[in-house]
Amino acid sequence: MNAVSTSLLARLPKGLSERQPLLWLNPGYEAAVGPGLDPDPAPAEARYERCAGLLARVFPDLAASGGRLTSPLASIDRLRDHLHPAQATGAWFMKRDDSLPVAGSVKARGGFHEILSFAERIATEHGLLGADTDRAVLADPAARALFGRYTVAVGSTGNLGLAIGLIGAGLGFRAVVHMSADAKEWKKQRLRDHGIEVVEHEGDYAAAVAAGRAVAEADPYSYFVDDEHSLPLFLGYAAAARELQQQLRQAGRPVDAEHPLFVYLPCGVGGAPGGVLHGLKRLWGAHVHGFFVEPVACPCMLVQLAAGCQTPVSVYDVGLDNRTEADGLAVAQASPLVAPMMARVLSGDFTVDDASLFRAAKALEDIEGIYVEPSAAAGLQGPGRLLQTPQGQQYLKQHGLEPHLGNATHVIWSTGGSLVPEPIRQAFRARGLAQ
Repeated sequence: MNAVSTSLLARLPKGLSERQPLLWLNPGYEAAVGPGLDPDPAPAEARYERCAGLLARVFPDLAASGGRLTSPLASIDRLRDHLHPAQATGAWFMKRDDSLPVAGSVKARGGFHEILSFAERIATEHGLLGADTDRAVLADPAARALFGRYTVAVGSTGNLGLAIGLIGAGLGFRAVVHMSADAKEWKKQRLRDHGIEVVEHEGDYAAAVAAGRAVAEADPYSYFVDDEHSLPLFLGYAAAARELQQQLRQAGRPVDAEHPLFVYLPCGVGGAPGGVLHGLKRLWGAHVHGFFVEPVACPCMLVQLAAGCQTPVSVYDVGLDNRTEADGLAVAQASPLVAPMMARVLSGDFTVDDASLFRAAKALEDIEGIYVEPSAAAGLQGPGRLLQTPQGQQYLKQHGLEPHLGNATHVIWSTGGSLVPEPIRQAFRARGLAQ
């Protein structure tokens, strides 16, 4: 164990280095931070709106929504009653980004936005777009010929690669995804089945990202989507907050001091959960309480925030090995862009072991009839951690939330799963039964 990890251990929650599931409360959390929080996702919201016609033209699956990326907000109160039959925990919902059309994961929200931003920029530079031009022209032959000169590339464990590859190829770009050699084989094959080039690298996710970035930097016609540093990705995710706001209104669920909102977000490098929480805090400030969930083997955001954001810290520095079945969350070092943004707005972070992920996914399917991949079911343990652990009870008491639990809304963000092949689903179900 090196000098960095030795000094860090004292700031980490007990049991973290031993891979014990736990809830960590962020000592830097400031409840009042929220409204006016920068950066503003409004430009991303506007981009999605003006590109809706383009997306509907490129992807028939988006025709029904008019080209808008939307996912259902599903009540899961039956699962709530099964898990907590004697407690007043408010209403439970699952935000079904696992069923987002086309790409089937939360990564579409950030990935589509970044490639649309790039496409608009180069089309404008080449005289194909004006400020008021209908963006549907970006599906015309002239635009596709232009985009065909360029490569869009990304480092990914699978879901972001699929999102970038599909929107990139859909617009006419060459699409390349850099992956670690030990990434799930079925995810690599799915990318190839869509005509997306997969380049495999030795090492973990961070090594694949670094390799992809280096290749792109050497090619002036290559655009690299950098999951560790990308503001366009972050703002694309943040734009999801408006959608949730509308859905909660339709469900009759207010968010205010007497009706708190708890949101549980699976976290890998941090871009998707960080962006979503950023957008929600801008809307509701102190009334939304955001918790990340990470595997016990790689809680990179927890480790980085506990260490402070001045120096990058990896889970390897604290004796963890970054090995988990939740491959979409298998990230050793948090985004240096997102971690500082979360330092004051993240309420806490809880860690989960692989066995509990398979059990949670199976319970969700058995009781609610909703299938998600195990990593996407990670947030289902969140309400229980708040209600049934000393740390959770401490948080509720500290923020005066105990009298309002019966009025609370809990949103578990489901990040992916609809595109998982049936044989893999069957294997996941068997793991859940065996745990």
